[in-house]
Amino acid sequence: MARNDVRPIVKLRSTAGTGHTYVTRKNRRNDPDRLVLRKFDPIARAHVDFREER
Repeated sequence: MARNDVRPIVKLRSTAGTGHTYVTRKNRRNDPDRLVLRKFDPIARAHVDFREER
């Protein structure tokens, strides 16, 4: 059984342009599109959108 088939590891990059990233897993069956989460960017010191990059 392959572990990464359903829940691959994805990088979330800040849209503020600071280059800060988070690493998480996503369920490909529930979220087939690119993931967008609003998280804290410590470099920008604000909550900004983080988009999935591949």
